[in-house]
Amino acid sequence: MATVAVLVFPGSNCDHDVYHAFGHVLGQDARFVWHKEGSVGEADLVVVPGGFSYGDYLRAGAIARFSPVMRDVVRFAATGGLVLGVCNGFQVLCEAGLLPGALLRNASLRFACRDVRLRVESTATPFTSALAEGEVLTVPVAHGEGNFTASDETLDELEAGDRVVFRYVGADGTPGGSPNGSARDIAGIRNAQGNVVGMMPHPERCVESVLGTADGARIFRSALAHLGADVPVAA
Repeated sequence: MATVAVLVFPGSNCDHDVYHAFGHVLGQDARFVWHKEGSVGEADLVVVPGGFSYGDYLRAGAIARFSPVMRDVVRFAATGGLVLGVCNGFQVLCEAGLLPGALLRNASLRFACRDVRLRVESTATPFTSALAEGEVLTVPVAHGEGNFTASDETLDELEAGDRVVFRYVGADGTPGGSPNGSARDIAGIRNAQGNVVGMMPHPERCVESVLGTADGARIFRSALAHLGADVPVAA
């Protein structure tokens, strides 16, 4: 069994979804960690969930990045610990310097909330090592600031380093399905070591087949398999 630390900031609203996914559906030891804590504890995996940390004041993730717990998340990541940032969590990881780039307002200037298709671009991370490169997952998005932006140099480095983990695609599986205008249709990236991943879509919202797709559980199961954790049969 793996211990999963789920961070909670003022304004987090997907923390309970993540807790349910890991604790109830996947049978792991899921624990909430309040943003004022100085440590993530004896965690095997840290999840920075979605929501509107600190009301997205200044810009999304900008204040949460300075929360006491984030200092330990940076330490945890530096020692090889697995860290996943989802939606607002992705924004926080970028603000904290754990991932490059920034998430800007959606190109449409509208909140995007729908299922999208994600193509697995890299399996060089525990979160996708059990998946197949090129396969397409269906995962929902719900964000107003998911427009991933970086310099051309940084984008080229991400591409060359196999660090683009997920890319938005259309019904035919080719790029072009971005709901937010992200550069090169990027939906998720990893750090150079592969232990830190940020993604805008919400895998925690699709972990049970009753929801129409359980593709999100496959991402979580991949990480848990890397950790050697026992996981129940798929729901």
